[in-house]
Amino acid sequence: MTSEALSLKTYLSVFLTLLVLTGLTTLVARFDMGPFNLVVALLIAGAKGMLVALFFMHLVHMKHRTQLVAGAGILWLLILITLSLSDVLTRGWFPQPTGW
Repeated sequence: MTSEALSLKTYLSVFLTLLVLTGLTTLVARFDMGPFNLVVALLIAGAKGMLVALFFMHLVHMKHRTQLVAGAGILWLLILITLSLSDVLTRGWFPQPTGW
């Protein structure tokens, strides 16, 4: 399974992009956007994860079967998150007791 190596310029640009996204994560954490804080943080984390998987794990140059397996893993994760959220969001929560 030999694949051609990426250039140093590509690795440095991906590394700098990861550093910028990390800085953006810490910058966004300082602002109160209400419920969108989590959404923005997850979007930035997903972008960083995709960059790492594509370039540092060399999924860019892999065969389509390997990309299919990686995509199936992401699809399975989304299914698990959807089922977990559908359970949690549709529960009838019990009221909390207020003292004795």
